[in-house]
Amino acid sequence: MKRTIRFLVPLLGYLLLLNGPQLYAQQTSDSAYKRPLKTVLTDIEKRFNIRIKYTDKQVAGKFVPYADWRYRPTLEATLDNILTPLDLKIKKDKDTYKLGEYEYYRWSVPEGWAELDRIAAQYTNQSEWEQRKAQLKPCIREALQLTHLPAAPASQPIITTERKFDGYTVRNIAIEILPGLYINGSLYKPAKYKGKIPVILNPDGHWQQQRYRPDCQYRCAALARMGAMAFSYDLFAWGESLLQFEEADHRRSLAMTIQALGAIRILDYLLALKDADTARVAITGGSGGGSHTVLMAAIDDRIKASAPVVAISSYFYGGCPCESGMPIHACGNRTDNVEIAAMAAPHPQLLISDGGDWTDKMPEHDFPYLQKIYNYYNKKDKVTNVHLPTEVHDFGINKRKAIYDFMAKNLGLNISAADESKITIEEAPALYVFGDKGERLPSGAIHGFAQLEQVWKTAINAAE
Repeated sequence: MKRTIRFLVPLLGYLLLLNGPQLYAQQTSDSAYKRPLKTVLTDIEKRFNIRIKYTDKQVAGKFVPYADWRYRPTLEATLDNILTPLDLKIKKDKDTYKLGEYEYYRWSVPEGWAELDRIAAQYTNQSEWEQRKAQLKPCIREALQLTHLPAAPASQPIITTERKFDGYTVRNIAIEILPGLYINGSLYKPAKYKGKIPVILNPDGHWQQQRYRPDCQYRCAALARMGAMAFSYDLFAWGESLLQFEEADHRRSLAMTIQALGAIRILDYLLALKDADTARVAITGGSGGGSHTVLMAAIDDRIKASAPVVAISSYFYGGCPCESGMPIHACGNRTDNVEIAAMAAPHPQLLISDGGDWTDKMPEHDFPYLQKIYNYYNKKDKVTNVHLPTEVHDFGINKRKAIYDFMAKNLGLNISAADESKITIEEAPALYVFGDKGERLPSGAIHGFAQLEQVWKTAINAAE
């Protein structure tokens, strides 16, 4: 019995040591002052009189080494010391604290501004900036694995019957961008026009209902009524692309590359049309479509005007792998989305921001930087910012009106025709290329990400 007790006492002491200071008298360096994360969070709640929300899965099996040494006088510093090594963070919304995963793409405002200042210190005039741009552009294409473009399939686009509306027409189009891989969209054109007309790419963002949303249809139809051809298209594994892939595939890094290749192929097709004006080419998209807008304006010289909406800031790099999954931001000893936006200079650029997301401070720091870059070309007036401090992360009417004004001014369009009351909002199936249930998807279409990876590897090897 005595031998059993002698064995159990040190075992009990060890178990107490692992379960927090409330269960044992003293921590030491022998255990690295280790405490369970759940115990530490409970202690923080009591010490700072707050409530932290988390799931059992978030804290299960996680320990904080040197826990007591990480406490600081303030809640913010304490949480940072304890959670950062575990790739966790606290998200605060008013008085609510919620445990979340570390977000590599979201920086604090001071950190983002300081990083942009560091980047900007590398050039002070047009010549130095052009050298910087010449360094960034090929690096970005290489990071996207698009230094050598894979061969384009010889197939013709799949085009649906034209639908006629008040002042505009619509056809749905699928373009094969790799063997068996399609990018789908809808081409809006003026009902009547003469000669060559501008081309405007409209990549969809991360909102629900994809490009079938009313605000997306309003925008593209209005641009067509104004005198342009506007192509609205899906992001990868988004919208009609879900006939070929799972939604989870959209959050794979290759999505960023496939989307860029898709935009290149779309321009190849549209600019080859006899009625396309290759000197008047623009792109506009919101949210993830805005990040894509900035990327394409930076790497494709055919784009002459750009308008990213509720997307760009120096302290946000894009919350989806389709925006930041490939290492483009490592280029040039690191860059950010604002510097990438500056690569469009001196071409006209409109940045729309609001008070309800990460673009909330655009006028304070990031936009003056862009003005400085444009001023290198004596074209400061070519970059503009429409800031809507009381609005949220959407593509609402005020944002669309700003787009109409910008496109009318820079592409020579008829602003008086931007009348959304004349536009018909179609049901989603009317915008499908491949039928209500995908029954018209070609038999040779890729199915699944694993097959895409094989096709991509083959195509890239052949290109190189």
